[in-house]
Amino acid sequence: MVKLSTLCYIEQDGKYLMLHRTVKENDINKDKWIGVGGHFEKGESPEECLLREVWEETGYTLTSWRYRGIVTFVYGEDVVEYMSLYTADGFTGTPIACDEGELEWVEKSKIGELELWEGDRIFFELLENEQLFFSLKLVYNTDDVLEYVALDGKEMKDFRRREC
Repeated sequence: MVKLSTLCYIEQDGKYLMLHRTVKENDINKDKWIGVGGHFEKGESPEECLLREVWEETGYTLTSWRYRGIVTFVYGEDVVEYMSLYTADGFTGTPIACDEGELEWVEKSKIGELELWEGDRIFFELLENEQLFFSLKLVYNTDDVLEYVALDGKEMKDFRRREC
């Protein structure tokens, strides 16, 4: 099965808008902190999906965003997901309650203290290092990332020893 999705980290005053996924019981992201986004609807481009998902989850209309990378997730033998990753620094609108969890502005320096997917720590590092655009492949077995491959196709073997 192939899935397509978007994820966006909205930035403001040295903070990212994070979604703490606490609502759905059978949620693969249950109790994790993630950005806002979701799966493509039929016929959508990545940008259309981005704008729709951000508006649905936050009430914000993005006015300035950047396509930062493509993340390929491999879960077991059956599922591959291609996620278009964005950051945004301009938006209008009034925030709404999200039906998937709680939205909170988190200091970028505190992101590493949150309960994150291990692979998210890797792309946060790439975002922090101002990679203009990156391609990252994450091969998962439950919560553990078994393999990291980025940019030049080389494994990122020593990532686990670094702090985000």
